[in-house]
Amino acid sequence: MIPVDKVREIISRHKLLEKELSSDVVDKKKFAKISKEYSDLNEILDNAREYLSFDETERDLEKIINDSKSDLEMKELAKVELDELNKHKKTNERKLKLFLLPKDDADKKNAIIEIRAGTGGLEASLFASDLFKMYEKVSNKKKWILELISISKSDAGGLKEVIASIKGENIYSSLKFESGVHRVQRVPETETQGRVHTSAATVAVLPEPEEVDVKIDEKDLRIDVFRSSGPGGQSVNTTDSAVRITHIPSGIVVSQQDEKSQIRNKEKGLKILRSRIYEYERQKLDEARSKDRKNKIGTGDRSERIRTYNFSQGRVTDHRINLTLHKLEEFMEGEIFDEMVDSLNLHAQEEELKNL
Repeated sequence: MIPVDKVREIISRHKLLEKELSSDVVDKKKFAKISKEYSDLNEILDNAREYLSFDETERDLEKIINDSKSDLEMKELAKVELDELNKHKKTNERKLKLFLLPKDDADKKNAIIEIRAGTGGLEASLFASDLFKMYEKVSNKKKWILELISISKSDAGGLKEVIASIKGENIYSSLKFESGVHRVQRVPETETQGRVHTSAATVAVLPEPEEVDVKIDEKDLRIDVFRSSGPGGQSVNTTDSAVRITHIPSGIVVSQQDEKSQIRNKEKGLKILRSRIYEYERQKLDEARSKDRKNKIGTGDRSERIRTYNFSQGRVTDHRINLTLHKLEEFMEGEIFDEMVDSLNLHAQEEELKNL
């Protein structure tokens, strides 16, 4: 059951915002914020009003059912209507509960995705490349904008590390459950006896904050410049264009050397740094709120194995929700990515609702 006063708060808040929006004293910045909240409340307002009327309707139907003066046909109709009412009430209550769940401000933000080859040598770097291609295909299908920030290639077309920003609508909420260890089981092309090898790559998805979300004081940064180098120590250019930025209070370090311009490398480095600091502060806040807090789907830590891609059996399994899709090829093409994301989000919501 949802406390009635919580539901009444939705209705009264809607009325208050409606009054504020119709006045001429709201400044532009506040107007946009209020308009967004008003629009969100609009979507649930009918449910809130209906929820408050359920008890009265239920009493009226039960009165008919228990009234000895009511004829049999009237009682049967009332029973059917009461059964439908209870079903509708459950659906309505679920919608209200989801609306009342604490909102994650980061869900609507763009994201920084970092993919690194893990254990498994060359095969791990090839798998890291496959994962990046998968996220590229998902982005293309969804009309998201994927921009490469930095990339470090290995032999045979693999990737040691790749960092990219993804822009669009509600990006972080769509990708936040991708953080962790992704394990692959397949026969490498170099394997002559057909043995299945296991290797892994790590994925970290960070919300990309606005500059106003993260204030970085110049005095808290140590910036070192050095000469960029390519594979085997080969010099990429002859100037000190590479940048290493250390955020002294948190100890977070970012190195960037993809660009020939020191200024561009610094810009890209600060972009990554800002996201890592934002996530660092979010985690600290979560820990402060609850020392025994558990993320509803794993820890979100890159050291946790979250998913296995088994190529010989053509399946992908998410270990956090015990979901197996026997469509690995389609998944790697980005075709059924939403099926996994929707299941993860639904599971997270169900866990949140249990604790509401």
